[in-house]
Amino acid sequence: MSIHAFDAYVTAALFDKAGRAVFALGDGTVRFEDGQTVQAHDGAVLCAAVHPSGEGLVTGGDDGRLVWSRPDGAEELAKVPGRWIESVAASAESKLIAFAAGRELHVRDTSDPAFTRAFQHEKSVAAIAFDPKGRRIACATYGGAWLWYARIADQKPAILKWAGSHVACAFSPDGKFLISSMQDNQLHGWRVADETNMRMGGYPAKVKSLSFLAKGALMATSGANGVVVWPFAGSTGPMGKQAAEVGYEESALSTIVAGQPSGQWVAWGLDDGRVKACDLAGQKIQTLKAEKGSPVTALAITADAKRVAWGDEDGNAGVAEL
Repeated sequence: MSIHAFDAYVTAALFDKAGRAVFALGDGTVRFEDGQTVQAHDGAVLCAAVHPSGEGLVTGGDDGRLVWSRPDGAEELAKVPGRWIESVAASAESKLIAFAAGRELHVRDTSDPAFTRAFQHEKSVAAIAFDPKGRRIACATYGGAWLWYARIADQKPAILKWAGSHVACAFSPDGKFLISSMQDNQLHGWRVADETNMRMGGYPAKVKSLSFLAKGALMATSGANGVVVWPFAGSTGPMGKQAAEVGYEESALSTIVAGQPSGQWVAWGLDDGRVKACDLAGQKIQTLKAEKGSPVTALAITADAKRVAWGDEDGNAGVAEL
């Protein structure tokens, strides 16, 4: 295990294609676990994603800049003066990067510097997600989710409506379902093909994090006293099914989750600073960080589920072997 004290809010913890942990921080820096520090932003990093190439991170900041950070330095990819870039997504499949600033969704193509798209919304965009092929982008906003084809300039979005404020979103790995987290302690889902609604409630807190695992057969979420796991196998997904809760503890709430895309490992961070992981096939829970502290704000698991990285509000971070 390696422990880091960064002295700044940890916005994101991610693994690049080399399996190296990379942290994006509230002081505008991107830190690589082997020691390199890149000053990416003049201000805080608000969001981060692994670059489509798998090398380094793409980050959005309160300086209105989209920046690609690698160990040898930072490169500005886009700028929207006077705006905050609060959500970013990247697709290794389509080589596209999307980011949201206020009511606008912007798209860039890493293989074509001249390519640019901008799509307008009625309300601010809270979160964005690519579909599995990287061709469509979902935007969580007030009143539902808007779906755009990433490369088409003039189009009308498909609008999946549901009253309320939607703050996070994720496509299932087969692209059949879009799940959003809402302001009022529940999830909402749509079957994309026919816009069938799915209400997924019962949470004691707001769900800030959702992650698919087990090749899309399961989805894990935060927002409860453990990690909540929904079954997604079959054409109807979670409709008519009950979620399971793993690692229930009365004294703490989960703040963030990370699932192994092709396997059954899931990791979660708690609001008391602890980090845990579980192989759902065997149900054995491992405590990766037992010391209590400030809430866990960032979490990632490698594709082979051998390592987990995390960070918290106070700038404490770590990488543990599973």
